[in-house]
Amino acid sequence: MTTATPKSHDLLDRLPTSVNRTVHGLAIASLVSQIGIIITGGAVRLTKSGLGCSQWPNCVPGSMTPTPEMGIHGLIEFGNRTLTFILAIIAVAMLVSLWRMRRSHRTLFGLAVGLLCVIPVQALIGGITVWTGLNPWVVSLHFLASAALVAVATLLVNRTGMYLRGGTAVAVAPVPSIQRTLGWTIAAASAASIVLGTIVTGTGPHAGDASAPRHDFNADLVTRIHVVPVYLLVAVTVLALVLAYRHATSRQLRTGLWWLAAVIVLQGGIGYLQHFTGLPIGLVLLHMLGSALLTVAATNVWDRSTGKFPL
Repeated sequence: MTTATPKSHDLLDRLPTSVNRTVHGLAIASLVSQIGIIITGGAVRLTKSGLGCSQWPNCVPGSMTPTPEMGIHGLIEFGNRTLTFILAIIAVAMLVSLWRMRRSHRTLFGLAVGLLCVIPVQALIGGITVWTGLNPWVVSLHFLASAALVAVATLLVNRTGMYLRGGTAVAVAPVPSIQRTLGWTIAAASAASIVLGTIVTGTGPHAGDASAPRHDFNADLVTRIHVVPVYLLVAVTVLALVLAYRHATSRQLRTGLWWLAAVIVLQGGIGYLQHFTGLPIGLVLLHMLGSALLTVAATNVWDRSTGKFPL
């Protein structure tokens, strides 16, 4: 009993007191893993493995792991579930790395807490998805929760990167009010396009299982509605780029806007191509990756447009 406390203090003393490469690396690992589970979740749906494990939290009655009778679909679904534990381990490591900075870097610590807390909620939504037989509204919520985690992880990468380069007090170049407004508009238009995209997906043919319900919407109509915020996003991004050079804003914001423009072009091209080629699963999976990258790019631009990062 007398040696436990000193040993625990030794472990705490080894934790960083400022943002270093390890902390930043954990933030990057969080972002990559959150994007990764979106891709694997897409693979589950596109391979019709959504009910490969028919129960939750068990895979099948009486077993946490898939049985040979479940075949490849059980392995695919169980593999996606297993990744949740990897995400949780990374999130815990991120939180621990920031423990001694929880007062000096409150925003970073709060983001790390949020990231860790939402992961079990995301897993529960996954369970509800199975319990409801892949109800498309619940499937949409499952994806949107992942997109929210990608946004949080992006903020962690941004903030740890800025602290790593600039020390404990991080300030960026002044941002004109119009640029801040455009940053908010970009975030809102991106979010709207992603939310509406999940409704298009819920109306389409890739349900995750042959017996899964679908939205009873007109596919062409919801697709046309989905592209409305995309057109707004294109226009606002072009305007933001022009103003960024006219007002000589920070290099990080200009670079972020160029990355956003590239993602929009790529995502839009894939979207139109998949629509006119009958939604082949390879293009659909790329479009899901594009949605994750759009979340990253739009969150980054919004973050760069806020002026000064709080602690």
